[in-house]
Amino acid sequence: MKTFLMYRDHDVDQRGRLPANVQILTNDLELETLFDAMALGDNFIFEVTRLTVLSGMNNDIDTIEYRQNILKDCLKNPSIVRDLYQIPIESIENRKRHWYGIFSDYPSSILSGSRSMMQMFTELLKKLKYIADNHADKFESEGFSRFYSMIQKELDDDYFSIMETHLKELKFRDGVHISAELGKGNEGENYILRKPDQKKLNWFERIVTKKPKSWSFSIHPRDEAGSRALWDLKNVGINRVANALAQSADHIDNFLKVLRFELAFYIGCMNLHEQLAGIGEPVSFPMPLPCDRREYSCRGLYDVCLALTVKHRITGNDINASDKDLVIITGANQGGKSTFLRSAGLAQMMMQSGMFTPADSFCANICNGIFTHYRKEEDSKMQSGKLDEELFRMNDIAGSIRPGSIILFNESFSATNEREGSEIACQITRALMEKKIVCFFVTHLYEFPRSFYDKKMKNVLFLRAQRKAGGKRTFKLIEAEPMQTSYGEDLYANIFGKDR
Repeated sequence: MKTFLMYRDHDVDQRGRLPANVQILTNDLELETLFDAMALGDNFIFEVTRLTVLSGMNNDIDTIEYRQNILKDCLKNPSIVRDLYQIPIESIENRKRHWYGIFSDYPSSILSGSRSMMQMFTELLKKLKYIADNHADKFESEGFSRFYSMIQKELDDDYFSIMETHLKELKFRDGVHISAELGKGNEGENYILRKPDQKKLNWFERIVTKKPKSWSFSIHPRDEAGSRALWDLKNVGINRVANALAQSADHIDNFLKVLRFELAFYIGCMNLHEQLAGIGEPVSFPMPLPCDRREYSCRGLYDVCLALTVKHRITGNDINASDKDLVIITGANQGGKSTFLRSAGLAQMMMQSGMFTPADSFCANICNGIFTHYRKEEDSKMQSGKLDEELFRMNDIAGSIRPGSIILFNESFSATNEREGSEIACQITRALMEKKIVCFFVTHLYEFPRSFYDKKMKNVLFLRAQRKAGGKRTFKLIEAEPMQTSYGEDLYANIFGKDR
């Protein structure tokens, strides 16, 4: 049995492939806040969502849309999906409460432990079958439709009847029937476990029926060697069936583990959706487009981590950056520039993992990697100046970034003077654009954005943090040419007063 709730044609890799810059991404985009909201204190869901979101750059459009449709089903039927998720959870809890001998070296212990596990699994599979029979018609996605169809086909009444019959027989209440042949040196070989007689005789038939000729022997209660030899003989006879039953139990156990892992991602998405709905924030299912396109448009895009932190609605942005290779964001200090940059990175990662996005609408081409280059605070561990440290980090990125990636710059190369910082930013940005890498650049530099603006390049979008008269920030970004000031005096006035 296969679940196929994350991929159309194969099970999820529970180890996954995380990007090399996983820690930098987590810090710069504040991903821990997102994962905490999805997990709600569940460590397993935290790790699953972390792995799924961070490895999303490996997904193609088909996988993204496949997961989106499954997630839509989950959001329409949350209680059913949560009941489904409890089935593998119950399996784990049962195994914690009871010790099974499936990992023993003795066939008899393996058989006993496997039989106990299969009896437990049978009850759980019946619950799974009940959900499929009673709720399959409520789900429309290809993933869930195929999953429920598989459950109904594989776990029919005949399956449970045969399973219960075999498990009952494997208790060997009428003894173990084994046939064997004599080999060299009168050693036993070709041991075969035989089914007991199916016909049960009543007491009268047992009296009058002529018994077939047979030979038997008895072992003295104090004959330890004889008892041990008989025990070994039994283990040889049941070895194959014990291993077969253990493999069957292991197969069902793996199926439930995969089901738990794949559903954990959707449970995390449901948890996040409920929290965002509780503070009135909208979400939408994005439209992913091929990597070779230059598409980027959104309406009402907001920073989901900021919304989860402040627990109320925040200002979103309407952006159309289609056919653009570079987006430069300038404007007033504390006007929402860095917040937008983070929202762009988060939305891209959420889309490519198959989630909804924090926006009224979102459409973008997929990318094969996301990189961040943020200005860092002073650190006593630095071995060189801040500019050198920034260039070292940029060098690391250059060794990993590929055409089709996205890079987010946040006030990079501002650790030196205006002229040098602008020249460094210009050269690095042009080199990245030539390699078909999309750049989002938040900056307080002036010569850097101005050099692109004066050339009237059609593949560059200029956004500016809006500032109204009197210094009020709207936290909205508008299309506008770069300005020479970031209105730092507004911040000074807010802190020290206008009269100073």
